[in-house]
Amino acid sequence: MPISVAIVGSGPSGFYTAEALAKSDTDCQIDIIERLPAPHGLIRYGVAPDHQTTKNVSRAFDKTAARDEVRFYGNVDVGGDLSLDDLRAMYDAVVIAIGSPEDNKLGIPGEDKDGVIGSAAFVGWYNGHPDFVDLDPNLDTANVCVIGNGNVAIDIARLLVKTRGELSPSDITNDALDAIQASSITDVYMLGRRGPVEAKFTNVELREMGKLEICVPQIDGGIIPDAVPEDMEMSDRDRRLRDKNLDTLREFAPRAADELPKRVHFQFFAAPREILGGDKVEGIRMERTEVVDGRAVGTGEFFEIETSLVLPAVGYRSGGLEGLPFNDDWGVAISDEGRAGDGLYVVGWIKRGPTGVIGTNRPDGQQAAKQILEDIAAGSKPGREALEAAIAKNGGRIVSYDDWLTLDAHEKAAAREGAPREKLITVAAMLGVLDGA
Repeated sequence: MPISVAIVGSGPSGFYTAEALAKSDTDCQIDIIERLPAPHGLIRYGVAPDHQTTKNVSRAFDKTAARDEVRFYGNVDVGGDLSLDDLRAMYDAVVIAIGSPEDNKLGIPGEDKDGVIGSAAFVGWYNGHPDFVDLDPNLDTANVCVIGNGNVAIDIARLLVKTRGELSPSDITNDALDAIQASSITDVYMLGRRGPVEAKFTNVELREMGKLEICVPQIDGGIIPDAVPEDMEMSDRDRRLRDKNLDTLREFAPRAADELPKRVHFQFFAAPREILGGDKVEGIRMERTEVVDGRAVGTGEFFEIETSLVLPAVGYRSGGLEGLPFNDDWGVAISDEGRAGDGLYVVGWIKRGPTGVIGTNRPDGQQAAKQILEDIAAGSKPGREALEAAIAKNGGRIVSYDDWLTLDAHEKAAAREGAPREKLITVAAMLGVLDGA
């Protein structure tokens, strides 16, 4: 009897786990269970829409989904349609691969005001995630404040100042594209607590900011050191990458504010202290900082930026899943190197937090597959037969991978000129296409 494995979540870590199990010498029956009708998780809904090359990894996932051992069960909500305990009773092994879909909080007064939108929600909005299609951010503001100095922050800043021509070849939704083009935005402030040496964005993303059609980067060249300080502990590779960022920022320093109609301001050594306004955001109060022993320490000097939109990009976390051991302080599952219980495993961001790139999830999947095959000698549970019976009993509608390929073809056919696709952005719309509505 094959070992039956359920993988909850169809992002990179879930698919890498399925791939590793399917390529093993052990007879496995692998079911990928996804809350939404569309698979691929972070690839579809997290990667910047103008970074299409990064999204090409989904082709490898298509090959995994096409294997005889693997089935995809979309539109099935673990925690809603059935519980984790239900799933563990059905399968020999359950792998949780649900990522970190929630935003970290700033922890400052006023962050609950209308106009403070976390990066997970904002990125989900312009990427057409069904959970965020009704977000309707207020872009009628000259200034936007993006808090954070990682790739997510720089992605958001870049998309807000690109022209229609620059964005049209991407898979940004038409609604988001129209809203950004109709916006009043002229200045985007990227605000980081620490300095340019500590910034987390990669050089490829940073260099893009100097090549925009109608936006010029702005930075005070006086704060850019000649090189990464020798006393900072990091690998030689990281040191080279940080030095490249410093070189690029120095290239930005001489550029004039009036060179182009829009600006992205790289403001380092600035920590958010309060969101200003009544019910709605009217501004943000910042404190200038200095870095002491690697930490940002306030100097007591404050300044304010007038804005009606604040976009914190300060990291993600998971809210957990009922029945999964969970560390709420860290926003990750409690596990022993991925083992979270008898026949229960975690991979990807739910396991280790939101770090790394897409490929960083592959070793997690390989490790989970190895652990499953070490822990379970032979299958003894019904797996997909029980899953399908439970879904049918609850009146659920399963979306298969063939169904997804139908949706994929529909989106590609509906794309505006030059774009790879026009996403279906609600579950109802996806099911409507499949049902011929």
